[in-house]
Amino acid sequence: MTAVAWGTLMSAGFADASAQSCSVPVIKVLAQKSLGLTVMEKTLAEYEKKSGTKVQISYFGENDRRSKARLDASTKAGSYQIYYIDEANVAEFATAGWVVPLLKYLPKDADYDDFLPGRRAVASYKGVAYFAPLIGGSDFLFYRRDLLEKAGIAVPKTLDELVAAVKKMNNPPNVYGWAARGQRGSGMNVWRWAPFMLAAGGKWENNGVPAFNSPQAVKATTLYRELFKYSPPGGATYDWSNALEAFRSGKVAFMIESTPFADWMEDPKKSSVVDKVGYVRPPAPLPSAAYGHGLAISATGAKDECTRQAAGKFIAFATGKEQEQARLKDNVFSDYNRTSTINSDYFRKHVKPQIQAGLTDTTPVSRVTIWPSPEWPDIGDNLGVVLEEVFTGTRGDVQSALDEANEYATEVVSRAKKRK
Repeated sequence: MTAVAWGTLMSAGFADASAQSCSVPVIKVLAQKSLGLTVMEKTLAEYEKKSGTKVQISYFGENDRRSKARLDASTKAGSYQIYYIDEANVAEFATAGWVVPLLKYLPKDADYDDFLPGRRAVASYKGVAYFAPLIGGSDFLFYRRDLLEKAGIAVPKTLDELVAAVKKMNNPPNVYGWAARGQRGSGMNVWRWAPFMLAAGGKWENNGVPAFNSPQAVKATTLYRELFKYSPPGGATYDWSNALEAFRSGKVAFMIESTPFADWMEDPKKSSVVDKVGYVRPPAPLPSAAYGHGLAISATGAKDECTRQAAGKFIAFATGKEQEQARLKDNVFSDYNRTSTINSDYFRKHVKPQIQAGLTDTTPVSRVTIWPSPEWPDIGDNLGVVLEEVFTGTRGDVQSALDEANEYATEVVSRAKKRK
């Protein structure tokens, strides 16, 4: 047995199979592919041998994973004992009672408090933890160090400074000042727009009533739309991958994107900006949008205490400290979630100093920026459609566009209240 596997098993509370208080022959997991799980599977057979529990993992794409978990839970089919969930649906699953509070069944040796504060925040709903993170991150301001130095422009520390620098650096078709997500979707344009809205003083709701059509939200939306004037052609419908490819092709000076994508910039096989990028916290007052995906215990699939304990022990194994170290040694530097990981000697030795500096800078301002509502997926996706229309110029009146999206959200919330 490898040292990694043995340490992981012990941290999950296994001395041997007989140490279990009850026997669970099979645990089924509904999951989404991630490099972290791929690395974990290398020691899964050893875990199964020690635990006495066979683990069957079914992988699906993000949208299918969400819909299949929702169907399995809402119909009480209970085909899976563990769900892979994320910041976008944790409120929905927790409110519906589809997942159980995690910490009651997660072994104490799993050291949940070692997870980064931003990860714990997105894994919780109303202060209760429901999943253990597998992947996650927050936001960096990505900027071209070489271009700013050549132009004599300081790294922006405020949003006003960023806007001014974007305009100064814009020199199409050689270099564009800005790239961002404009494509519709709660996880696309809404995700990137939300920090701007909150930074302007906007709010998602007032006493449970949608309120994201305020003057502050209009101001933020107008600014976000204006920045697309300094983006590559078609930028107003970019998804995250389009923005990243534009930046690492060397055509963009500034971009706010998720922290794990720093690896994309430093990939010598695919990036033309290796060692030319700086990483800092988003300019004040922008918050850094925290996100996380992880494993939760199904309330229906894991009906009894014994099964829930077995599910908790597997989650401890899959998200443990030793697994994160194994990922690092497998050159997976983006799937980290723990304080002990970023403070480890291996991380400090192998992750570029500019990325480490950025993480230190960003962690204090990381927070949940989406509306933690059970109805969020519906509300967010509808808002994304409206925002795309604004960003592409299909709709010119920002106020009326946000009024329409806010009215839709109000109807969704009202219907939900009537069902309860």
